[in-house]
This record gives sequence, C-alpha cells and structure tokens, in this order.
Amino acid sequence: MPAGTDVLTGRRRSLRETAPTREAALVALTKLQHQVDENTHPKSAITVGEAIEQWLDVVELEETTRDRYEDLIRLYILPTFGKLQAGRLDPELLERFYGRLQRCRHLCSGRKAKGHVCEPLAASTTRKIHYILRGALDRAVRWRYLSVNVATLAQAPSPAKAHPDPPSAREAAALISEAWREPEWGMLLWLIMVSGCRRGELCALRWQHVDLDAGILWLSRAMVQPRSGIAEKDTKTHGQRRIALDAHTVELLTEHRDRLGTRLETLGVALSGDTYLFSGAPDNSAPLLPRSVTQRYRRMALRLNLRSTRLHSLRHYSATELIAAGVDLRTVAGRLGHGSGGATTLKVYAAWVQEADRKAADTMAAIMPAVTPTARKPRGPYEVIAAELREQILAGTLRPGDPLPTIVQLAAEHTVALGTAHRAVTLLREEGLIDVTRGRRAVVLARAGGPAPAGKEASASV
Repeated sequence: MPAGTDVLTGRRRSLRETAPTREAALVALTKLQHQVDENTHPKSAITVGEAIEQWLDVVELEETTRDRYEDLIRLYILPTFGKLQAGRLDPELLERFYGRLQRCRHLCSGRKAKGHVCEPLAASTTRKIHYILRGALDRAVRWRYLSVNVATLAQAPSPAKAHPDPPSAREAAALISEAWREPEWGMLLWLIMVSGCRRGELCALRWQHVDLDAGILWLSRAMVQPRSGIAEKDTKTHGQRRIALDAHTVELLTEHRDRLGTRLETLGVALSGDTYLFSGAPDNSAPLLPRSVTQRYRRMALRLNLRSTRLHSLRHYSATELIAAGVDLRTVAGRLGHGSGGATTLKVYAAWVQEADRKAADTMAAIMPAVTPTARKPRGPYEVIAAELREQILAGTLRPGDPLPTIVQLAAEHTVALGTAHRAVTLLREEGLIDVTRGRRAVVLARAGGPAPAGKEASASV
C-alpha cells in the first residue's frame, strides 16, 4: 500500500506484507493503514543498498576512511545484499556471510574448483564490513525504515592477534647502511626508527616543526592520499605530541638542513619554516606522497631480503627497542601517539613488555642481598637424636666404619619409643651419613674427601 513520498528523492514509498490467507491479508492491511495514519510505520521496504547509501549521506568519516568503506561496499556488500530487503536480514545470515569471507573473499562454495585458490579476507577487514552494516541499519532504525537492527545481534569475527614484525639488529644495520647511499632517504628512515612517527606525520613535517637547539620534534599534522589527491589533516589521534631527539639525531638533521639549504640556494630559493623536511620537488615546496614512501621502502626491503617489507615495521622497531630497554610503557605510548594511556601499546607489544619485565626481574635479583640460611633447631625427639649422632660423625667422634648404637640402645638412652629411634637412624641414612643393612648394625660411611676407615675398604659396609 502507498506510504507517501520521499521529500528529498521524490520516490514513492510503499509498504508490503505477505499473509497466508485473504482474511489475514485484510487484518495486515488494516494494521498497516493504522500505522500510516499514526505515522508509526516503517517508511518502506528499504533494501540494504539503499540503507547504506542513505547512511553514507550523513555519516562523518575521514576522507581516506570513506574511500576504504566505499571499496568494501562495492566489492563485498552490494554484490551479496545490495538488492535484498533490509528487513529480511537476520543474525544467522550475517554470521555465515562473515564466515565465508574469512574462508575466501570470493565467497566460493568451498569446493576445490580448477584453477581457484581461496584468498581469506583479513579479520580486521571483515570487522569493518560488520561496522558498515551495523551503522547503516542503526540509522535505518532511527529513521524508522526498520524496527530492529539485526546487525547488533550478529557477532563480528574476533580481532586477529597482533604480531609485531620489527627488523632485527642485523636487518636494521643493513637497512640504514643501504638507505644512506642517498642521505635524504637515509635520514627519512632514521627519523622513523628513532621517533616512531607514522608515515603521514613524516610527510607533513616542515622545518618549523623541528627545534634543533632544544632537540625537539613536533608532530601535529599528517598527510593523507585519498582518491581526490593529497591532503593535510590532523594526526590520527587529533592531537599533537612532542618527541625528544638525541644528540646524534640532532647532528644528522643539522647536516640534512645544511645540504638542503645549499641546494635551495642554487635554485634561488630561501629555506624557511614552511619548507618540507622531505620532498620530491627540487625546492621542497611539496610534500612526499605517503604511498610513494611505502612503495620505495618495500622495494628496498625485498632487495635486502628482510623478513618484513612493511614500512610500519619501523614503528614496531622503535617501540620494541624502547620497551626492551626498560623505558616505561606510558612514555613509549606517548612517542608513538597511542591513546588509552598505553593500552594499545600493551596489546600490540605485549611480548616485548614481558621481555622487559624479565629484565626487571633479573635486575631485582642482582639488587637483593645474598641470603644466608639459618640452621633450624631440631624440633621433634627423633631430630634431636639424629642431630647428636650427626654432630659426632662430623666431629670425627664416630669415624667411618664405626657402628652406631642399636635401635634399642638409642631408645633406652633417650627415653623414647623404638619407632622414634628408628626415624632418627632413617634420617641419617637419607642424608648419606650411615649405611643400614638388614640384620646388621648401622655403620658410619666415609664422606667425600674424608679418611677411609683403618684396615677396611672405603665402602665401610660391615
């Protein structure tokens, strides 16, 4: 039945409900008519594609994030659900969709087709698809196109466990040595490794952001590269941070500035605060393209046969080296620009936090004073008997091969039960001081390095 017209698009809205019998259909029609009169009806049988399109009209997204979402919508959501009525979605359908994406991004049936190789979609990407559907359907509920958002009932894939991949010490040395064949490129990679800055933040650096006298680097802007072209924006956390630089890095940056100043002078251009630190333009008037930095690093990493070819691994290098060196987590998080007071840093670099914790334990072990155990006094009667016999053996009163008093003699001498005297002899045997043979009296054993019994073998067994 008709439900009005969309003011913005001019499209007619209609409501539809299927009933098994004519009587049930008349009841449903009456209900829908009442909802239209009271303006409490869902506005139309909106499709998933239409819900997402209207959501994109109003949602606030960074330009690069919008580009990524539009790609995911075009590649995965619209081909599967684009023409499906949003009201026909259910949690089971969504979770099965996510599961198939994680098995193969082409949504294959799972059969081994000739020439087909399954390519699983990353869990993080599948979760983005879930966020898109949940956000679009939530807006559709708010605008009363739907009565319930089924995406909130569906479970998104669990996030993949982070696996930092920093270069080893050997790889880092090879990387810097190779990059420094071109000083500007070497300086760029060096700065990422010592500061842990993101590639966009690095590309946005101008000389006004560097205080060589104080040894300070200010990170307040970032370059992004959406489809519309390169643009400058706030940092990922929409804040700015100040990073301290060591004396050697300050020296390298000073040399870099002097080289750049000489080059600009030959071009008749003065080096100013607005000049970019790194640029592809001869006069450094334009920023580097973030993707070009990533691509160049990847080519060099492949040439050097590094374990990781990702530029982001240099951020991992900075973080892991600082944590392993014992720098506190909050300081490391501040240098990297992680929010949540270090929670992100702890989650991603937990293995290196454990390594630093092990070093802390070893340090405490070196600090703690040496422990000198205090001899414990005998507690029970059998320990008293054993202590007296032990003292006689160690003092040489009872020599190796000498027999001990019998169990009956020990019990009578100390006024204890036979079992108590037997426990004392057993304790000395466990300590390796005496030898006990069934049917014979216990004898003292020769101790390591001690004299053997005269006229007897060192075994002292009688």
